[in-house]
Amino acid sequence: MAKARKGFSRSDRIAEQIQRELAEMTRKGLKDPRAGWITITAVHVTRDYSHAKVYYTVMDDKTRAVTQEALDDSAGYLRSELGRAIKIFSIPQLHFVYDESVERGMHMTSLLGQVAREDAERFGDLQEGDAPEQGEDA
Repeated sequence: MAKARKGFSRSDRIAEQIQRELAEMTRKGLKDPRAGWITITAVHVTRDYSHAKVYYTVMDDKTRAVTQEALDDSAGYLRSELGRAIKIFSIPQLHFVYDESVERGMHMTSLLGQVAREDAERFGDLQEGDAPEQGEDA
């Protein structure tokens, strides 16, 4: 019989700890002027803890490529600092990936707002209680 699974796996807890530590390091310890306002959105660690994908966003989309370069150049430093902060057998290699989910979410929100405005304009002419006829294009 299979054991009941606990809340979080060890790799999830390590990923959360790495995310917290990297967020603090990029805020305080990263002296590279190319790295501006960086937000670490998620970290995914492989099962053997050898690699970690670090998802991030930046405030200014124009600095995206420069920030990627700065993070790639700082990966070794950040990894060594993680080794001091987190006591695990092996510190994973860091791979930085730009997180586009925030931009997609903002785009979807603007599309939904646009649809809501169009519906308000289209159905705003109808009086309360009036409904479009069944065969009509709504």
